[in-house]
Amino acid sequence: MGFLAPWFLAGLAAVAVPIYVHLLRRHTTIPHPFSSLMFFDRRTQSSIKHRRLRYLVLLSLRTLLLVLLALAFANPFINRTAANMSNEKLLLLVIDNSFSMRAGSRLADARREALSVLSSRRPAERAQIMALGSQLQVLTQPSQDAGALRAAVESLQPGDSRGSFGELARALRSLAETVRTPIELHLFSDMQKSAMPASFAELALPANVSLVLHSVVKNAVPNWTVESVNAPGQVWDPKKTRVQVVVAGFGTPAETRTVSLLVNGKTIATRSVEVPAGGRATVEFESLDVPYGFTRCEVRIDSADAFPADDASLFAVERSDPRRALFVYEPGDSRSPLYFSSALASAAEAAFTLDAVTVSQAAGLPLSKYAFVVLSDVMSLPSSFENDLLRYVQSGGGVWIAAGTFAAHGVRIPVFGGNILESRDYSRSGERFLTVGEADPSHPSVQKAGRWSGVKFYFAVRVDPANSRVAVRLTDQTPLLLEKKIGEGSVLLFASGLDNLTNDFPLHPVFVPFVEQTAWYLSGTERRSGSRVAGSFFELRSSKEQAVGVEVIDPDGHRPLSLKEAASAQTFQLTRAGFYELQLANGRHDVIGVNADRRESDLAVIPDDVLSLWRGNPAGAAKAAAGRQAQEQTKPYTLWWYIMLVVLAAAVAESLLADQYLGIQQEEP
Repeated sequence: MGFLAPWFLAGLAAVAVPIYVHLLRRHTTIPHPFSSLMFFDRRTQSSIKHRRLRYLVLLSLRTLLLVLLALAFANPFINRTAANMSNEKLLLLVIDNSFSMRAGSRLADARREALSVLSSRRPAERAQIMALGSQLQVLTQPSQDAGALRAAVESLQPGDSRGSFGELARALRSLAETVRTPIELHLFSDMQKSAMPASFAELALPANVSLVLHSVVKNAVPNWTVESVNAPGQVWDPKKTRVQVVVAGFGTPAETRTVSLLVNGKTIATRSVEVPAGGRATVEFESLDVPYGFTRCEVRIDSADAFPADDASLFAVERSDPRRALFVYEPGDSRSPLYFSSALASAAEAAFTLDAVTVSQAAGLPLSKYAFVVLSDVMSLPSSFENDLLRYVQSGGGVWIAAGTFAAHGVRIPVFGGNILESRDYSRSGERFLTVGEADPSHPSVQKAGRWSGVKFYFAVRVDPANSRVAVRLTDQTPLLLEKKIGEGSVLLFASGLDNLTNDFPLHPVFVPFVEQTAWYLSGTERRSGSRVAGSFFELRSSKEQAVGVEVIDPDGHRPLSLKEAASAQTFQLTRAGFYELQLANGRHDVIGVNADRRESDLAVIPDDVLSLWRGNPAGAAKAAAGRQAQEQTKPYTLWWYIMLVVLAAAVAESLLADQYLGIQQEEP
């Protein structure tokens, strides 16, 4: 205890005032008729009797009033520890509703134990309900309402996300910054090993949190699952489309599993596969015969365990005709069309049909039917064809220009517009060749094509890079790959040839992914995956569709986006397994197959010693020291308001008592 302003205690000297006032009482005599005073002696009359204190209760109240006022202005306080600031305790019930809780009766058992804990709590004790998946979801606020708490527990349904104990600890550390009362955390879970974070230190809980674990599973359960499906999101030639399936067993014996491929709910192919004990096996379907448009597909294994929810994997594909691409070259160049067409066919899986024509044959072609156009080492273009290309790019098309030895004889690069500063023949210099010095991995043409290590460039054209983005440079800083935005489209300039004379790029494996990524980028489309993982985010609009309205339909047929979100949202989280549909106002349509994270299929449980460590002291001695330090932290708790309340009560009592005594004094005469 202490005083914030101890000098105000000097006001206690004012206590003498009411004592003096009570002693300062004038002696009054009442004259009485008497015959004669001659027989009396003159003497001094004593006034001791008249200076005695009277009305002791009133005196006490006045003295107490002055003492309390002095104490109030001294602002006394008491030091209270942070942990003891309140005697309240928050009962926090966290129920795991991750995908693995669908196995057997796990979630029902967790709900039953949670209800049992709720029924045993004191009525005045506050409780809160949360659900744990990939994130911690708040179901109720701290409440004493038993009905609302029970309803939250009973209404909890299993999810499709992956459980994360690291996310639980992180959320509790954030919660402890605002909640100072002790928290008794009850976790109801199957204690799945895959829910553990990479580092055990991430499980550290705040000092005011005590952990009580309720495991609904004692031992691991064997489980088979469709671990992954490798299927394209787009199909152009069903006979050349492959579907690869990986079947995994966790804690299982060696067994033969039957794998079925379903299209729109109908089985079209079946395979048998030997899955080794606790291992994996791969099965492949050689074709995927689907109709045009979007198709909902599924790979399923025969159910043979207590967790049938992971025995199927969903994916969606779109069948369409291959898109056409135009390749323009000089009549004397026979190598570039060969290398480019071979790389495009092997990489894009027949996504594009290449029309290779000479410069004279290209004039007058309707460019709008092509996904992108390639100008391979062209010396010059007819003005009409160049104007058509420029309008094609401005309206959103993509043009890829390769500048080799033929193009070096010109003054400027057509369509791109940059002036040719010089041509550099490295084969005649001392180095004989140059390699790539810098590459921007964020550029779509480069990000999946590696660093181009080992590729030798014998010839390059140096072009003015004004108003363009340089993605790749040679070791002498010559820009090798440049991009310029024109209108709504893009022009990509490769300052060397696509043959094996100006460089040996076509002879390296990196050439195939480079051609593939550039083709997808210039065509304005992305190579979609056949499926997504629950909890991931999906891009709703491309850069050209920012003002286009979008509609999302979830697996239940509901529309989860509000009108405002449908007009402005950029991404959408795929929270559940099933098929989602995406419809844009410009007519674009998409179907997405979503599956639960297959790490949840491994039903192995956390060892007891690890759980004991987490329950007891997850951060070791450092956490204990931090806990003691937090307990020892004190906070001054002022008593000013309480003293003022007593002052008010004393003042009222003094006023009433003084009024009563004043009436008595008036009656005495």
